[in-house]
Amino acid sequence: MRSVKEVSKLAGVSVRTLHYYDAIGLLKPAKTTEAGYRLYDDAALSRLRSILLFRELQFPLKEIRAMLDNPAFSPKKALEQQIALLEKKKSRMEALISFAKKIQTEGESIMEFDIFRQDDFRQYAEEVRQKWGATSAYREYEQKRKAGKDMQSAAKGLLDVFAQIGALRHLPPDGEEAQEKIRALQAFISEHFYTCDKQILRGLGELYISDARMKRNIDGAGGEGTAEFAHKAIAAYCEK
Repeated sequence: MRSVKEVSKLAGVSVRTLHYYDAIGLLKPAKTTEAGYRLYDDAALSRLRSILLFRELQFPLKEIRAMLDNPAFSPKKALEQQIALLEKKKSRMEALISFAKKIQTEGESIMEFDIFRQDDFRQYAEEVRQKWGATSAYREYEQKRKAGKDMQSAAKGLLDVFAQIGALRHLPPDGEEAQEKIRALQAFISEHFYTCDKQILRGLGELYISDARMKRNIDGAGGEGTAEFAHKAIAAYCEK
C-alpha cells in the first residue's frame, strides 16, 4: 500500500489531483484509514496508469471514467489501443518537426496546411470511444446516481450477494443453488445499477477475475475463491 503522497511522487500527479480523482469516482483508494488517509494498492496504481495514458491522449476525465467503468473494459486490449494512438501521435509530432525545419531552411513562404490535419488520429480515437465509452448501461447507472439513488448502500448490498454466492463455493458452479444466486445477482445489478443482460453479465464475470481490486473485494465478501467461483457460475448461467 502506498500513501497519497507516495503515489503523487511516483506518478508525478499532485495530491490535489488525486483527491479530485477520488471525489469524482475516477480513482478510489484501495483503503481509507480511520484517520482519513488514502492508501493505494497495485490495482489502483494500474488504473491510474490507464488514466494517465488516456489523459496523455487528451481524453476528457468523464470519458475516461466511462471507459474504465465499462463492464466489458479490457485493460490488455485498451493498452494495445493506447499504444496505437501514441504511435500515431509520435508520427504526427515527427512530421510537425520535419515541417518546422523545412520552413526554417526553405523560408516563411511555405503555405502547406495539410500537416495540421488530425483526421487519422481522431478517427482511431473515436473508435476507442465507441468501444469502451458511455454505453447505455453506463448512462443508466449515471441516471440512477443523479436521481439520488444511494449507490453506497447498493454497493454494500452487492457485496452481500457475493457473500451468499461465496457460501456455496463448495458446490458445483453449474448446480441449481449456485445458478439461483447468479439469477439473484443479475436481478440485483439490474435493479440498482443498470439493466444487466447476459452479455453484460458475462463481461462482469470476466472482470471479477481479471481486475485485481474487484477480485479482492469479492473474495473479501465471500471468502477466498469466491470471485473464481462466481466467474464459473456466471459462465454456466450465460450458456443456458
